[in-house]
Amino acid sequence: MSEATRSVIAPRPENLSGRTVVMSGGSRGIGLAIALELAKRGANIVLLSKTDTPHATLEGTIHTAVEQINAAGGQGLAVVGDVRVDADVQRVVDTAVETFGGIDIVINNASAINLAPTDKLDMKRYDLMADINVRGTFLLSKTALPHLRASQHGHILTLSPPLNLDPKWAGAHLGYTMAKYGMSLTTLGLAEELRGDGIGVNSLWPATLIDTAAIRNLPGGMEMIKGARSAQIVADAALSILASDPASVSGNFFTDEQVLAAGGLNDFSAYAIDPEHELEEDIFLS
Repeated sequence: MSEATRSVIAPRPENLSGRTVVMSGGSRGIGLAIALELAKRGANIVLLSKTDTPHATLEGTIHTAVEQINAAGGQGLAVVGDVRVDADVQRVVDTAVETFGGIDIVINNASAINLAPTDKLDMKRYDLMADINVRGTFLLSKTALPHLRASQHGHILTLSPPLNLDPKWAGAHLGYTMAKYGMSLTTLGLAEELRGDGIGVNSLWPATLIDTAAIRNLPGGMEMIKGARSAQIVADAALSILASDPASVSGNFFTDEQVLAAGGLNDFSAYAIDPEHELEEDIFLS
């Protein structure tokens, strides 16, 4: 967080009751954890995701996510589509407005990852990351803007890292770094552009590795998650941001630890997958 940003985190969970959230992705992992926390507070959650049918190795579809959202106390709605496709993004926005009367919160959760070095990165993979991460974040935020301006509680939250020009990160995986920093630049620009509209625009990033099915399925993944925390820590941090006054919280690149510490929590041991194992710091954090 820079000194120039407004960052008064004062969550009032009652602010989320009846609010309508549009999220890209969200069928599993961190996105689903955030959706469930919002559902517990009575929010409407409209998901845009391609996961219409079960994956061979990853648990969960957009439909099972909606079932969990409904069971948690929210109202879930599945819109099967692709954040890279203009018509699909317009359709999820229109569906949310037609069903629930407006949009209060946009969560840019969908993201593609490939950590290959430049000469090993296939351009189809590069295009996938650029289209989902950067273009998808820009497009969903842009398309929802008229409705966020009409809301009394307008927030855009993007799951992307702090902007860090240490060459380490560009040199480690240039294609992925550019894609994630493109998401973060959207936060930087929209926070300034929308400052007069009272819309809170922030990014959130985990301070440590997070236990997800995608990581568990990697070679050596089961060993990696011993140094991880559960997705619940990111969900709790997202809840704190989104339940705060958007006019008072904007332009920040938060880590989950920063948000929770601002609320008085300094012991994060309950989130650890293996409390006896040293935590693994997430990438993009020096």
